[in-house]
Amino acid sequence: MRRHPTPACALVAAAALAVLASGCGNGGTPSHAAAPSQKRAVTAAARPAAPLGLPGMPPPLNAHDLYAADRPGRLSPVVRDFPSRVYVPNTESNTVTVIDPRTYKVVETIPVGRQPQHVVPSWDLKTLWVNNDVGNTLTPIDPATGKAGRTVDVHDPYNLYFTPDGKYAIVMASLDRQLVFRDAHTMAVKKAVPVSCYGVNHADFSPDGRYFIVSCEFSGELLKVDTAKMEVIGQQQLPYDGAMPQDVKISPDGRTWYIADMAADGVWVMNGDTFSKPTLLHTGQGAHGLYVSRDSRSMYISNREEGSISLLDFATGKLTAKWHIDGGGSPDMGGVSADGKVLWLSGRYDSEVYALDTATGRTLAKIPVGAGPHGLCVYPQPGRYSLGHTGIFR
Repeated sequence: MRRHPTPACALVAAAALAVLASGCGNGGTPSHAAAPSQKRAVTAAARPAAPLGLPGMPPPLNAHDLYAADRPGRLSPVVRDFPSRVYVPNTESNTVTVIDPRTYKVVETIPVGRQPQHVVPSWDLKTLWVNNDVGNTLTPIDPATGKAGRTVDVHDPYNLYFTPDGKYAIVMASLDRQLVFRDAHTMAVKKAVPVSCYGVNHADFSPDGRYFIVSCEFSGELLKVDTAKMEVIGQQQLPYDGAMPQDVKISPDGRTWYIADMAADGVWVMNGDTFSKPTLLHTGQGAHGLYVSRDSRSMYISNREEGSISLLDFATGKLTAKWHIDGGGSPDMGGVSADGKVLWLSGRYDSEVYALDTATGRTLAKIPVGAGPHGLCVYPQPGRYSLGHTGIFR
């Protein structure tokens, strides 16, 4: 994330019925509940079955693990033949550095638009979208060839997500103070949703896909958004003076949400269904990026201001270790290798990229790249579809 704001087919119809049972068991309810008298008048046999999740969303592989499709080696047939690469957007150099993860060598530098912030896999896994924030464009990269295509005009694309049904891209228009729903393929605007907070930037989706939670960095707030209605249904101020929320991630069981906070030096822990007041877990200075291990047991938390990565155990909710980058650094955004053995992170203030051994935390490599490296994408990764950012796969 910036230190300061800068100017600027659905797979199967049955998917809706195969959504996580926890989508309702964790507190979710239909948006329009019947009145008591109506409930008595309608028998169980006559009552139509309401869809449990967002219609058109692919059914989960495991009702108890949202990341079950992300196991090592579970590459979709769509991406199986793509070369393994690390794509690094350099915000101050207006380029994307491409790294071969096997050799730790830079193999190409791709010119893109002004201030590229994130490299985002499309929902269908076929395209990598470079978010040229100040340039007001998206640059598509073909991950099969590594070649950039013709840019698409999109205003203020700080970050990019996709609805779980694959219909819409959601542009985090940070300076425009909007969530812009666009066609996932053409990027034509479907609906622009104004927000009253400042600095919308990161998000994640509920197990049933019916809502998502968004961080607002510059006003220290969180939003809860109804996916199908494309409406903000909740908003709250984080209980920390000067809060700067960053990455958002849901636990494998779908019950707990984590929001990194660069100013509070930790992650907020909350119940997304009730959207209750969160509590803070201190991790390290400048807590920023959140990444789930391939076995769904741990979360890697990058502490950008102290050059470290904290490990959180999902089962206990406690921190289990802290890794420090050799010689220091500024770990920001990134992803986990397809085999789960390497954590890749950009060095935001140091014009470098870090590769860390996920078994030991050892620094494997520090690779020079362009200025201001930010939301790097490791690709391909396991998973059936992408929800956006640098790779949230389900």
